[in-house]
Amino acid sequence: MGHGGNVIDELTTDHREVEELFGKIEALPSGHKDRKLYADQATIELVRHSVAEEAYLYPAVREHVANGGALADKELEDHAEAEQIMKDLEGCAADDAEFDRLIGKLMSEIRAHVADEEGNLFPRLREACPADALDQLGEKVRQAKKTAPTRPHPSTPDKPPMNKLLAPGAGMVDRVRDALSGRGKSG
Repeated sequence: MGHGGNVIDELTTDHREVEELFGKIEALPSGHKDRKLYADQATIELVRHSVAEEAYLYPAVREHVANGGALADKELEDHAEAEQIMKDLEGCAADDAEFDRLIGKLMSEIRAHVADEEGNLFPRLREACPADALDQLGEKVRQAKKTAPTRPHPSTPDKPPMNKLLAPGAGMVDRVRDALSGRGKSG
């Protein structure tokens, strides 16, 4: 899928990519080793996506959307729940009974979060925020995802400025760990 465009287009493309990975997981039988591969790939995408949203989308929602603070806070709560599930999932093998429970819970949480963002938050932001600002946010989100962590870090800050300061360092460490372990790569 192509990335580009304004922040809403970029994040919606991310949503579709994660849903595609969820579909691959659901198409495989319980215990199949590739379910873990696709879960790791989904986690990588979800963490990068979440970090970018927390750094740029939610501050814009707070600034431009009526009652944006409450909306952003709810989205951050959703992220915290999903991040903890992903952290728990990290330690499970595909044939672990807990894997199926956790991946099911993660897919349910993420699908509800996506529906809320696309049905509520994105339309409100599109209406309240100038088009050029949405375009600039799209570019900032794309740049943030390049250096963002690829593993869940539930205890790190999720609001600026600390999240913007810490994410690139954690991202570098995560990418080195992924390269050394082969995480997220089919082999």
